[in-house]
Amino acid sequence: MWIDEQIWGHRLWDSTTPWLIFLEFLGVAEARDREGVLFAPAGSPYPLVFKPAQRMFARNLLYNNEALGRIAAEGLSDAASWEKWLPLMEKAAQGTTKGDFRYLKDRFASFRDFAALVGMLRSSTIENGANKRWSSRFVFPFGRHALYEDLNLKGTREYINFGLPGELLYQMLARSGLADQLKPHLEAAFDGDPCDKLMSLLEPPYSEDRQTRGNSYLPYAFHQSFEDVARDWLAVFEQRLPRFDAYPHLARLGALHLMRYQLDVAAETANMARPAFVCEIIASRRTPVRELSIASFQSNDALPQRAVEAYVASIGTSPDWQQALAGDAPFHDCRSIMVEKARWPGDDDYNGPQEPAELLASLRRAAVARHRQHVSNVHRSYGAGAGLVSRRATTQLRYAPTDGLLKTIILANIPLRMNYAEFLELIFERYGFVIGEREAGRVLGSDEFDRKSFQANSARLQRRLRTLGMLRRLSDACAYVENPLAKGTVR
Repeated sequence: MWIDEQIWGHRLWDSTTPWLIFLEFLGVAEARDREGVLFAPAGSPYPLVFKPAQRMFARNLLYNNEALGRIAAEGLSDAASWEKWLPLMEKAAQGTTKGDFRYLKDRFASFRDFAALVGMLRSSTIENGANKRWSSRFVFPFGRHALYEDLNLKGTREYINFGLPGELLYQMLARSGLADQLKPHLEAAFDGDPCDKLMSLLEPPYSEDRQTRGNSYLPYAFHQSFEDVARDWLAVFEQRLPRFDAYPHLARLGALHLMRYQLDVAAETANMARPAFVCEIIASRRTPVRELSIASFQSNDALPQRAVEAYVASIGTSPDWQQALAGDAPFHDCRSIMVEKARWPGDDDYNGPQEPAELLASLRRAAVARHRQHVSNVHRSYGAGAGLVSRRATTQLRYAPTDGLLKTIILANIPLRMNYAEFLELIFERYGFVIGEREAGRVLGSDEFDRKSFQANSARLQRRLRTLGMLRRLSDACAYVENPLAKGTVR
């Protein structure tokens, strides 16, 4: 079946995290950069084809190397340590054409130095406790030599951690109007880092047999979501932060904008208004804003399924379908249209009455059931990963931005400082975040809008930002949100 993919592309995958999406994106970008076609040709037309690195020697050394620490601790001579470790490593290695690790002896002054380097690099593992399988563990993306695709123990591609949203994110940025401005920042991220040079010591002098990938698909040549994520990423890059500081913000923004892309496209498909996010700034007790935030989350969470149902309904109202209904073989012709539009039904997918209406109803039920398996969970999964969706202080999901997300939003949107009221309006216009009374009055009905509750919500945000060092109050009526990382910020 091809319905979620018709609406959002192939594919949004809920079983991943902002960091894994970011690593998948970097792997695609590095492969394209290596071939000299990063963000080129303009628009990155389908199909996106690339050859990601595998780096099985380095991965074996980092994560399939149990004997290293034990032998290093024994205090043997260098010669004895190498002699004892090499046969064990060559026997344990998987996914390499030949397990010959003798090249390492010429690259390190001592076995102890080698073991220390492996330990240091291993300590930078991303989401260390999440992936149990050694071939699906990832170091911090220091540069080109620290990027590789997700593989299973047989050395073939795996989709558990890298489920293609990183490839969608690459295509979104490539199709944005800021691709050319983003390109030099990404090119600089692949080479020159000292830790990346250390990573390169773990790889032998050989050319990998890299496999061609390219299963992702993005249906739109242009969408406002592409411009939004590109604008925010460029703003972070232009802060010139060390990558240890910048990358968490980029990963968080990537997940946030993928979530917003799903909801915005769902609203467009279902012919509904662009979604807003009523955000509660955590209070010590339940407030009307919390109730509205829960309702806002639930309304947005239903949007993707409404889009699926609207897409199926559009097949039934299309001119081709209506023409088929008036023909000599309506069921046969309608089934052919459905196979063309949705790749459904196959030979064993439908055994109901030979009626077009029942066929359409069966497609809707099957499409909704499939949608609920993964794509329907993207909103809550990516929203929670980005720091927007939370159950803190309650049992129900709602929008309650974390300190990390607030810092990221300020970093991406405030070059130096901004009036607090203007800041609330900006994040409403750019992200749909509803925090203060003015923005709430624009999206809520008169029966829902409680001015005092949103005034208190806004005041709580001011206190939080001041605690984070991101807000400066000059008087009761004058407060400024500040980017503490911007040069020249007055303290």
